[in-house]
Amino acid sequence: MIYQNYQLFADAGDRIRDFAEYAERILKTWVAQNDSPPLRKMAAHYEQIALLGFTHLRRPFSISPVSNGLGSVVPVEERVAFETPFCDLVSFKKKSQQRLPRVLLVAPMSGHFATLLRGTVQTLVQDHDVYLTDWRNIRDIPESCGEFDVDSYIAHIWTFLQFLGPGVHLIGVCQPTVACLAATSLMAEDRDDCSPASLTLMAGPIDTRVSPTKVNQLSMEKDLSWFDNNLIGVVPFRFKGAGRRVYPGFVQLLAFMKMNADRHQQSFQTLLEYRLNGDDDRANLIRDFYEEYFAIMDLSARFYLETVDRIFQRHLLPKGEFVFRGRPVNPSAIRKTFLLTVEGERDDICGVGQTLAAQDLCTRLPGYMKSHHLQAGVGHYGVFNGKRWESQIYPVVRSMIQAAS
Repeated sequence: MIYQNYQLFADAGDRIRDFAEYAERILKTWVAQNDSPPLRKMAAHYEQIALLGFTHLRRPFSISPVSNGLGSVVPVEERVAFETPFCDLVSFKKKSQQRLPRVLLVAPMSGHFATLLRGTVQTLVQDHDVYLTDWRNIRDIPESCGEFDVDSYIAHIWTFLQFLGPGVHLIGVCQPTVACLAATSLMAEDRDDCSPASLTLMAGPIDTRVSPTKVNQLSMEKDLSWFDNNLIGVVPFRFKGAGRRVYPGFVQLLAFMKMNADRHQQSFQTLLEYRLNGDDDRANLIRDFYEEYFAIMDLSARFYLETVDRIFQRHLLPKGEFVFRGRPVNPSAIRKTFLLTVEGERDDICGVGQTLAAQDLCTRLPGYMKSHHLQAGVGHYGVFNGKRWESQIYPVVRSMIQAAS
């Protein structure tokens, strides 16, 4: 009943939030006409109420225009290049005559939509044609479309690489680093012409035995049956995916928020203070973050439980025991794909060294084709978004792609 109970509560909360949002808009209109501290305070409190709730709708990517390299700013064209029942492969290209390196950016399927990588795309599209895996919310996919598991995840990456053709540069952010390494290994073993020219693994759980975080420790404290019995729900009948067993996005997000409850509470307090002081630009940054953060998607129960089992509990990939549909996955087969691993010094999701472990698994890859970047002063999110991503991490990624092109 976990999902049904949540939905009843969410439906009631939505009515309150809708009223608060409506009241906030009216008060902001009045404040704009006659700046009144009491009205501004009321609007700020209504904003907090309106923001405190989850949605299951993907926000637009809204990628801003970028430089064309010739002194002008040009729009970024967005379109769906390929689709499956579970994912849209979305293309982002700046309007230009230049032939740019193609990048396949694999977004995590971890309770948030691919729009969480909006900042990553915004930076990459300056110098690349970007293709992003826009995973669909499993609760909106009918059971007739079949099940989705870890092997389906790997197969999607493989299919997208073959669709895009030779010379593509593959980037996996967080959770999909394992699937990206697996797909690259299998394609290398097959001598597939569409094997990626480079592979960038960013803040991912290649080997969670290294520097285990709270997330890793929690996954080891319970056996798999506990996760199945306590965290899995069934999609209510009002949705297209009715009857599917899922790991609800709200369960995932509440767990993450609990880990940093003080930080989130302080963020909302800071948002309130900015509004009261009329500092709307900084307030909007916080609001935009939480509107994105509170947009959640569910995961297939099979995919979630297999991820816990195969990656976080049994550590099959670093132990050389990972298989794809019965076939062993051997990273040592990779010989021609440049490898870059990126980690954040303060990452409390994937500890330092967990992503670097991929370097040791690719035993036949020459040393000059391997590189690693440890970014000082950033946590998990800062590895792929924010000022340090743009100014310090991205130049490393771009240089590696250029070297491999």
